[in-house]
Amino acid sequence: MTLNRLDTPAAVIDISRMENNIFLMQKRMREFGVKFRPHVKTTKCVEVVRAQIAAGANGITVSTLKEAEEFFAAGVVDILYAVGVDPSKLPRAMALKRKGCDLKLVVDNATAAVAVAQFACQHNVDFEIWIEVDTDGHRSGITPEEDALLEVGRILRDAKINVGGVMTHAGSSYELNTPEALQALAEQERAGCVRAAQRLREIDVPCAGVSVGSTPTAIATQNLDGVTEVRAGVYVLFDLVMYNVGVCACDDIALSVLTTVIGHQPEKAWAILDAGWMAMSRDRGTSKQSHDFGYGLPCTLDGTPLSDYVLSGANQEHGILSPIKLESTKESDAQDVRTRFPIGTKLRIFPNHACATGAQFPEYHALAATGELTIWRRFHGW
Repeated sequence: MTLNRLDTPAAVIDISRMENNIFLMQKRMREFGVKFRPHVKTTKCVEVVRAQIAAGANGITVSTLKEAEEFFAAGVVDILYAVGVDPSKLPRAMALKRKGCDLKLVVDNATAAVAVAQFACQHNVDFEIWIEVDTDGHRSGITPEEDALLEVGRILRDAKINVGGVMTHAGSSYELNTPEALQALAEQERAGCVRAAQRLREIDVPCAGVSVGSTPTAIATQNLDGVTEVRAGVYVLFDLVMYNVGVCACDDIALSVLTTVIGHQPEKAWAILDAGWMAMSRDRGTSKQSHDFGYGLPCTLDGTPLSDYVLSGANQEHGILSPIKLESTKESDAQDVRTRFPIGTKLRIFPNHACATGAQFPEYHALAATGELTIWRRFHGW
């Protein structure tokens, strides 16, 4: 099976690009002398994670217990579940621990810390807990100077819970687009997480691990003093949001959606595709960035961007391919869209957000340099 014979829409991973992305990130972390723990929520795919581990990754980061269960079953033991743990999920976490999974859980408040301590005592299970630190006001976590940080530390210490370390995620890096701003946030992320660890150690809470990470800050950072590991996820495939942030080129984007031209609206200079938002997702992450790519950037079958067109609209199963210039609705342009994109033409669309687009598909078609395709399963759920 090759791309021009593949049924559409289909999610395609360019293996060469993916492997290059993995190599460059792992090389960068090796040069800094820190462990690298990739976040696997982007792909949820065993074949991709095996490539990351083969390149030198130290364990993985997951966003769901389903991911932890799937990857543990596939032979990955060292797993950080990097979402604040809901006490109702502790039985599932315990089941993984008792099977031999080195599962690490995260808390960022006293209520969750107490729940973990009580459950661990009742069931005689040895959880390793990491405390989430908020270093940029983006999402979850305790800020480094909050009293709540020490309160959580004391609860875990007094209950004899193993505190593995502190972790943070500079998610606001997605809103930036200059090297200077990214470097400044990377240093803020590093310094804040290191400070949180220092405060915990001062009250005799063991805190060996200091884990930071987002794809933009991992690429931009100039200093990882005091950090023991870095996490990043979307780097493995990249996407248009990361292109706008400035941490990849279009040639680095390894995920695309294969689609077919199924019709035209000549008076509007539109080509109609069979990839709508059910294939691309509803994510419009580039809409607030410097370059709005609509629902995606169209490319030829060989991955060459069609920079004068955009996937400007999407219904459930229909995508609208249109010229970027709104004035391009003259008869010549209408004729051009029909001759340039005849019915049956196959195109590839780079997505705004690789995580969201990947989530629309049960499998990837992994594209080798030879043009050969292999099916890689992708799993869903929580």
